[in-house]
Amino acid sequence: MAISHVAAMAFERLSRLASIPAVLLLAVTWLVSAMQASAQSLIRDPDIEHGLQELAFPILRAAGLNTNRVRIMIVNDGTFNAFVIDYNTIYVNYGLILTVDTPEMLQAVIAHEAAHIANGHLARRSENLRAAQRNAQLGTLLALATAAAGGGEAAAGIAAGTQASALRSFLGHTRAEEASADRSAASYLRWAGISPRGMVNLHRKFAGQELLNPVNQDPYMRSHPTSRERLRAAESFLDEFGDKAEQNANADYWFARVKGKLSAFLRSPTWTMRRSAEEKDRDIRLMREAAAHHQNRDLSRARAAIDGALKIRPDDPFFYELKGQILLENRRVGEAVDAYATAVEMAPNNALILAGYGRALLANGRTKQALQVLEKARARDYRNPRLMRDLGSAYSKVGNNGMASTVTAERFALQGRLVDAGIHAKRAVAQLPEGSPGWQRAQDVLIASEREKKKKKRKRK
Repeated sequence: MAISHVAAMAFERLSRLASIPAVLLLAVTWLVSAMQASAQSLIRDPDIEHGLQELAFPILRAAGLNTNRVRIMIVNDGTFNAFVIDYNTIYVNYGLILTVDTPEMLQAVIAHEAAHIANGHLARRSENLRAAQRNAQLGTLLALATAAAGGGEAAAGIAAGTQASALRSFLGHTRAEEASADRSAASYLRWAGISPRGMVNLHRKFAGQELLNPVNQDPYMRSHPTSRERLRAAESFLDEFGDKAEQNANADYWFARVKGKLSAFLRSPTWTMRRSAEEKDRDIRLMREAAAHHQNRDLSRARAAIDGALKIRPDDPFFYELKGQILLENRRVGEAVDAYATAVEMAPNNALILAGYGRALLANGRTKQALQVLEKARARDYRNPRLMRDLGSAYSKVGNNGMASTVTAERFALQGRLVDAGIHAKRAVAQLPEGSPGWQRAQDVLIASEREKKKKKRKRK
């Protein structure tokens, strides 16, 4: 289980800034700065992300979205929130996952965010943002950009003291989109055979929040305007659909596993051991205990627990991945390589498992093999600064300093450190053949870095 900076969300956009209209360029550039300031991060774990995809699959299919392209990513934030800022990713705070009580509640959130993508709301918000440019002062414009990205709390703070009419107009569109997304989400749930009761329970959780001071409202309420009308609409969906959906054992299992692993790594080992006895699935209970013992630096018990889980699910690549992590972090490098190799054999295209395998190979001194594995992982998922760090180290060890600089520049860009990224990008451009893939990647980072420098110079004037 690893944590990486959420500024990765913006890197893809930064590499194409030249084609973005001026107002959206400002919005995206500000978004990068905001993410740097908040120091949010992503939690990357192959087991958890797989579980979320299992829960999301029937919903994404019902929404007509590409189930292989749209990913569910976990933000390292304990508050209750979820949002979308691009067409390929739904971001969910870990606080939301640990707070909801049923898989249906989590699936209702995923369905709602999927509706924003399927209904084209991101494009419409960009249009609304451009339309508001004529009337909005800078503070309001930034607030609109924040609201478009789901950052309601920041939007409220930025908008204070600025012209509020444009903000009200923009949020008016947003409220209409929320109602539209609810209707679409209900239809997705119905098509997927999932009860809308989770949507009802979700709205009940925030009933009355609109009466609170915005400072005291939950972030989900601020970025997803909630009203009693939306609750009544959700109850109407439930009355129409009924509770015809049968209990889904697969959803129950993966919901428990996602929550179990998240809590095992984010909460204290004592809490985990006390609560693990309540877990009805023995393999999940043993996995949670393995994580708790690992946090307590008790290798023998951690190993016994994960081996027990593997006896129940011997073909589970994610349990082998966790075993590899435990062994590697306890410096049992050779055994870790074997565990990761087994995981890769079972899930050869999982980028996070490949990244762990490459890290273990690198620690074992098998640098050339590690380089191949890490590049394969990067080709499937570049939003992993830890992978990029390992990849840079591998390139350095084989004497390819130009590519080491390119990868390091990309890693800093993923972390929002564009000044540092520019320094390494310049080194890469000077060392690599002009026009080569590594040179082009370094040029993308360098362009983003130079734009950031110009923006800071304008601010100082």
